[in-house]
Amino acid sequence: MTTMRATQAVEVQSQPVEAQPNPQFESEDPYLLTPGPLTTSKRTKEAMLHDWGSWDADFNEVTADMRRRLIAMAGGEGTSGSETVGQIKERYDCVPLQGSGTYCVEAMLSSFIPKDGWALVLMNGAYGQRAAKTLKVLGRDFIQLDKGDYLPPMPEEVDDLLTRHPEITDVVAIHCETSSGILNPLKGISDVVMKHDRRLLVDAMSSFGAVPLDVAEVPFEAMVSSANKCVEGVPGFGFVIAKETALVEAKGRSHSLSLDVYDQWAYMNKTGMWRFTPPTHAVVAFREALLQHEEEGGVPGRLARYTRSRDCVVQGMRELGFSTLLEDEWLSPIITTFFCPTDPKFTFKRFYDELKVRNFIIYPGKLTEAESFRIGCIGQLDEGVMRQLLSAVKETLTVMGVTDCSA
Repeated sequence: MTTMRATQAVEVQSQPVEAQPNPQFESEDPYLLTPGPLTTSKRTKEAMLHDWGSWDADFNEVTADMRRRLIAMAGGEGTSGSETVGQIKERYDCVPLQGSGTYCVEAMLSSFIPKDGWALVLMNGAYGQRAAKTLKVLGRDFIQLDKGDYLPPMPEEVDDLLTRHPEITDVVAIHCETSSGILNPLKGISDVVMKHDRRLLVDAMSSFGAVPLDVAEVPFEAMVSSANKCVEGVPGFGFVIAKETALVEAKGRSHSLSLDVYDQWAYMNKTGMWRFTPPTHAVVAFREALLQHEEEGGVPGRLARYTRSRDCVVQGMRELGFSTLLEDEWLSPIITTFFCPTDPKFTFKRFYDELKVRNFIIYPGKLTEAESFRIGCIGQLDEGVMRQLLSAVKETLTVMGVTDCSA
């Protein structure tokens, strides 16, 4: 098997492995080094200590405020007809939906791809594959560009497919493919999609809030993300941010009552309420997480912290002998995939269990061709936590008797 591993170490300042984390990032629970659910702040947890009436005006205002802040984060608050970056900037709106991220992806695909449309699914991991499976279940026609586990779909490949397949109406792209940790070149893909006058649907589940995604640069038709990712809320709901014109056109398309984005949007705008019982505690916690996100400096501040954490863990793991799946240019600040050592004394289950005893929960790999595991950088974590993790990894390897971490 040929792998595309990084050839150069990520440049970070050397710091002592034994350093303690900032008290802000100390946790009584195990640190969740996963792509979500993730470690949340004490303030976010405390926001869930009170009960809320789902039809009450106070809770409705929490929902409205959350929607406004998310639209602003995507740069979608402009009105139709105003000019920006040489183009007309359409108005966007935010539609929260109960359920997991996959529920919300299915809602987006079924609501925004016409029943007689054709989708191009760009995939390089499990979540692109899941989008294709969803379209198959929905009965939507599609073609796929599958790059395997190691490489991103490139804009020139998308350009070629859109040229050769005029029947394609929509392009489905995963911003950060967390099965590998790869950050896909969304801006270049968007430019090609716009050139061909097709629609772009973005799964930004694990990237929105930490990786810039502004409608002025990437004028997507619709984008979907989740509460328990980079904004650092808790599970319970996701949200779609979409052009208002696209929301109007989505009327009657959905195969589902509960996953109908148009109906949710229309009802919410008319009444201020969710159609069905909302996850009240998760919504209030998310609004508190949004306030902390802004206090940290918004998307740039969150990206800077996650990037520092990634650089710290990548350098430290490589120094221990581990290999990353990806070359440096494709490493996202969200999660990094490492190959499992071939040392016969290494087993992932033992590795996982020993780290859990030491207060760290990592994520199993999701590759099709190689044994791997993943370490996430999102959530209430910083470099101090990552240096503690590296100490725990080193201790775990000693306990397991693993002396060679090469793949």
